[in-house]
Amino acid sequence: MQTNTETAKTKPAKAKLAPIARNGVDVPTLFATINAVKEQRELGAFRFRASNRWVKGTHSRTRMERFSGAGSDHTHARECDFAADHPPVLCGDDEGATPVEFLLVALAACLTAGIANIAAARGINLTEIESNIEGDLDVAGILGLSDEVRNGYERMRISFKVRGDADAETLKALVEQSRRRSAVYDVLANGTAVQIDVDAA
Repeated sequence: MQTNTETAKTKPAKAKLAPIARNGVDVPTLFATINAVKEQRELGAFRFRASNRWVKGTHSRTRMERFSGAGSDHTHARECDFAADHPPVLCGDDEGATPVEFLLVALAACLTAGIANIAAARGINLTEIESNIEGDLDVAGILGLSDEVRNGYERMRISFKVRGDADAETLKALVEQSRRRSAVYDVLANGTAVQIDVDAA
């Protein structure tokens, strides 16, 4: 007569499922990229580029250029062009979002992409990711009215609504993992050295 222990020993191990595309994420390619960079660290070095041209007043246009990474140069599938301006209350014509609003876009988009990727890698099917983000900024610094007020955001807040086929704690953990791995969050929270060169005539 078999004991429960013997039965457990002879029970076949559950087969590990092969990664499949999930949440619109190509999971096999995601894992292949992770493995490639793990084996050849130089493939992880990327350089992104953009060019900006002034139009008038506070209005300018920025175009995303080719970028380098994974050992070669790449171009975007379609032209990425953005207008930036200030609203009339800040002496502009409102021809586009303000530059500081693009920071909100960048943070929300980066965290959202991370949540989708991490969920897909963990086999979680998502049905919804929504977020609201806001930042507090005192223009007294920008206007040169106070040296005690910083020019940038004093604080930013983002709230997420995440739905999927996992429990609430698991879904919350996706957001936390995305925060820990977010490039934009890292830049905003830890700062980045910026070099400015000028060609003037």
